[in-house]
Amino acid sequence: MQSKFAYPVVLISLVAALAFAMQWVRELNRTHHLVIATASRDGEYFAFASVLAEVVNRHHPDIKIRVRETAGSVENMALLSRNQVQLAIVQSDTPVHSSVRAVAYLFPEVFHLLATEESGIEGMADLRGKRVALMPEGSGSYALFQAVSPHYGLNQTNYQAIALPADQASAALQQGQVDALFRVIALGSTSISQLLEPGQIRLIPIDQVEALRLSLPYLEATQIPKGTYSGAAPIPPDNIPVVAVRAELVAHESVNPEVIREVTRTLFERRSELIAQYPRAANIRLPESAENLGVLLHPGARAYYSQDNPNFWLEYAELIGLLLSVTVLSVSGFWQFRLWLLAGQKNRADRYNLEILELIEQVQMVNDLEHLYKIRHQLFEIFAHVVMDLDKDRISPESFQSFTFPWDVAITTIRHREMILLNLHHKS
Repeated sequence: MQSKFAYPVVLISLVAALAFAMQWVRELNRTHHLVIATASRDGEYFAFASVLAEVVNRHHPDIKIRVRETAGSVENMALLSRNQVQLAIVQSDTPVHSSVRAVAYLFPEVFHLLATEESGIEGMADLRGKRVALMPEGSGSYALFQAVSPHYGLNQTNYQAIALPADQASAALQQGQVDALFRVIALGSTSISQLLEPGQIRLIPIDQVEALRLSLPYLEATQIPKGTYSGAAPIPPDNIPVVAVRAELVAHESVNPEVIREVTRTLFERRSELIAQYPRAANIRLPESAENLGVLLHPGARAYYSQDNPNFWLEYAELIGLLLSVTVLSVSGFWQFRLWLLAGQKNRADRYNLEILELIEQVQMVNDLEHLYKIRHQLFEIFAHVVMDLDKDRISPESFQSFTFPWDVAITTIRHREMILLNLHHKS
């Protein structure tokens, strides 16, 4: 009967082991294909993502990242929520879908307001009645302008917003078709530098950041340092106060945690390679322990950030050692107490057994029934004491079992002696 079931069980086990091995080999040789959503091809997101994809693939040939051009952060988040892309770069102010997880803070993105010399624009409030080139709808720059402009008294009726792709917006400003251009982009951008070099276009300060933060807490106060876009004849000629947000790398929650862990590792452990091709990667920083990225961390990113943190056993080693010591001492004490208690119970039972043996000797020597009955009475008194001790745990059940044998022998001996004495009494 056993052999009837043995062969199927062995066969099923072999098939399961083979399937597991094939799955393991397949996973080992699997190439992970990811798409990262960025922004326009001439923007910072696209440039950085291209470098990141190259460096990741250089060190992890099994991870292939394709860079996708988009309208910007809002579209990126929509694509990510539908899992049409697996990674995206977005501004930290972008509304987040529940399926999106944070990977890392990237470089700061600075508000750039550029205006022609003839426009007379000196600040955000001067945009009233002006033609303002904005990035395409769906971009983070467009959404941010709509968020901050009401603070300066701007609305859709008192200025003309013209949404254009980045290259067309720059051309429109150079050709005087618009009075100003608003764009959120990393410091040192080549496209901004090309607009400022002829000297006909100026950078405009954006102040009142702390007031803006009351309703838009994700904004940061920063400045465009003197000479950022040219050092010979400094452009700008002085530090300019502006506003910034952080660019953030995010991922869909379904992406393999090991893949995200290696992408995160590349950001921080291959930083020199990233900086060599994209200098602004130097601004990428590890999140502080208490810092909130604004989005739940992806498990793969969390695994990388926490790799240097002591695990539970190391962190609480002293406390665990103390508890173990106390536990060992407690168990040892309890065990010694138990041994002492058992020894006491055994000694008590042994005393009863010795008393019974003495009575058995007396029974063999007794010559009258009255004396014999007294011995029997003593024997039953001993039995009563033993039962009481058993009830009060003064002797153990095992000791009671060992007591019953000599007690039975004593009873049998008394009966035998009683019969002998009765026969002698009748004969006499």
